[in-house]
Amino acid sequence: MIIAAAILLPLFSFFDLLDQLDDVGKGTYATRDAFLYTALLMPRRFIQIAPFIALLGTVGALGALAVNLELVAMRVAGLSPLMISLAPVGIGGLLITATVALEYFVAPQLQQQAAVLRAIALEQGVELGKGLGTWTRNEQNILRIGEILHKGRAMDIEIIHFDKEGVMTAHAQAQYADIFDDSAWVLHSATVRTFSPDSITFKRLRTLQWHSFLGPNDIATLTKPPESLTPLELVNHAEFLKATGQKADAYLMALWRKAGGAVMTIAMILIAIPFIFGSVREGLGGKLILAALLGISIYLLDQIIANIGLVFQLNPMAVSIAPGIFLIVVATYWLLRRTF
Repeated sequence: MIIAAAILLPLFSFFDLLDQLDDVGKGTYATRDAFLYTALLMPRRFIQIAPFIALLGTVGALGALAVNLELVAMRVAGLSPLMISLAPVGIGGLLITATVALEYFVAPQLQQQAAVLRAIALEQGVELGKGLGTWTRNEQNILRIGEILHKGRAMDIEIIHFDKEGVMTAHAQAQYADIFDDSAWVLHSATVRTFSPDSITFKRLRTLQWHSFLGPNDIATLTKPPESLTPLELVNHAEFLKATGQKADAYLMALWRKAGGAVMTIAMILIAIPFIFGSVREGLGGKLILAALLGISIYLLDQIIANIGLVFQLNPMAVSIAPGIFLIVVATYWLLRRTF
């Protein structure tokens, strides 16, 4: 599995780097920023490809034993395929433990740091710290957002407007804002101060229309992706969204997909075992290629199922866990049929 990780992780990171190099030259985003962003994202990529590391690692390890007739010797010595299978499953447990540790203590922090780094370099805004909110600006406005619930609603809004000479002419503060597709914001419970050379006017408004320089897609670049949050943060945020009448499907899906990744890792190991206990006369290389194609197919199908679940608002737990459970059942049946 270490060898599989050493092959797959740089490969997927290379694809990430190619994607980031397209943005080099925008704002202050330089080549070194693209490399740093890719490096900070590597723990997250490791978690995402852990099931395929398990699949290829298991096929490679057991395949080497089969080629050298060591599996035959184990069978002759009285070990059943089920007992032999316990070893890779146990190693898979260690792999899952490593991914859980990364999920809680490493990957979220580095992924969020990467997002902030990229946003600063591309001049998309920057989150200054907990409680300080997210700040961004254009030529005549400074916008502060206390919290982004999703791309359709933001809380604790502050807007500072300047004239063409850079003199502040207005300051608005609102409890929250609804954001629409045409960049129109509706500020709720707003307080507006207007500054002139001779006076300051003060107004309290229940609602206020504001044409923002940020649209919903731009807001999405300022918010933390659900997968970048720890499981505990996802639980807390989902509860907050439900308590305020907001949809929490994306966050619940991200939460359960983390659990589904652990189930899928075990499923991939169990799928790999019948590959080897069947026949290796066509060579280990053929087994590895077939396993890689199977892994890619399962990955794409898993992504499709997750997106279908979001579109049709299916149960996030069922959508995330069911594919892994189904594969475990299929792999167990396949193992029993081919080895006994």
